[in-house]
Amino acid sequence: MIPPRFEYAAPKSLQEAVGLLNGRGGDAKVLAGGQSMIPLLKLRLAAPALLVDINRIPGLDYLRESDGFLRIGSLTRVAALGGSRLLQKKYGAIHDASLAIADPLVRNLGTVGGNISHGDPSNDLPAVALAMGAQFAATGASGERSIRAEDFFVDTFATALAHDEILTEVRVPVPPPRSGGAYLKVEQKVADFATAGVAVQITMGRGSECERVGIGITGAGPTAIKAKKAEEAMLGKKPTDASAAAEAAELAAGASSPTSDIRGTVDYKRALIRLLVTRGLARANERARRGA
Repeated sequence: MIPPRFEYAAPKSLQEAVGLLNGRGGDAKVLAGGQSMIPLLKLRLAAPALLVDINRIPGLDYLRESDGFLRIGSLTRVAALGGSRLLQKKYGAIHDASLAIADPLVRNLGTVGGNISHGDPSNDLPAVALAMGAQFAATGASGERSIRAEDFFVDTFATALAHDEILTEVRVPVPPPRSGGAYLKVEQKVADFATAGVAVQITMGRGSECERVGIGITGAGPTAIKAKKAEEAMLGKKPTDASAAAEAAELAAGASSPTSDIRGTVDYKRALIRLLVTRGLARANERARRGA
């Protein structure tokens, strides 16, 4: 399969990249890891007039904590997340998701920014971003702005990024003590997209009740979903409370809008969401207690 003809540019600065995007008025696309863009080009599902390769721009590949946030540069490879001791210890949901994305070849090339800004409703990191209350830094011709994860995913393959903006940094609030998270997904085969996936992030009070709860769902609607009613149902409840967990699971399934396809029926996918929310709460609780 051969992609349609396009121009190619490899800017060496963020300002140059933004200028190229701005000059094309929406007729250009960004290339980072290429694990989504290149297949779309080959299938001719994408036909940009200009491809802007940002891999030569310095300073977009990092993973660190500062000023109350975990900061992840948009060109950070997914494999770097899986190999991070910091994430394994404090950001369990991100670490889980990084190991669940595709296969090692894809993770070695695929980027955090690409996984999120592609807007695929079956990608793994968007659900985690929603559960953890992440923010995204976007840089465009008008400068930099911050976009909340819950405002970012607009529709299938559509995000809040303007045509001249590049997602440059993911900012995740540093979890307070007694926090834990998890990401679980069911896939039809190894390295597949999620039939359904759930991210859970909790912070427990001194009585082991949930003070903060985040639940994100993937593979079950036109975008990743933040299950707000399910989150509210767990506030003040213990993660080990079976009835509270069951209620949250039911509310999360109700917030989803899956479609029947080769991976399963609507009823099957909602049943998976119920199961994964219950298991996610249990695993997040275990990690929160271990951290405390």
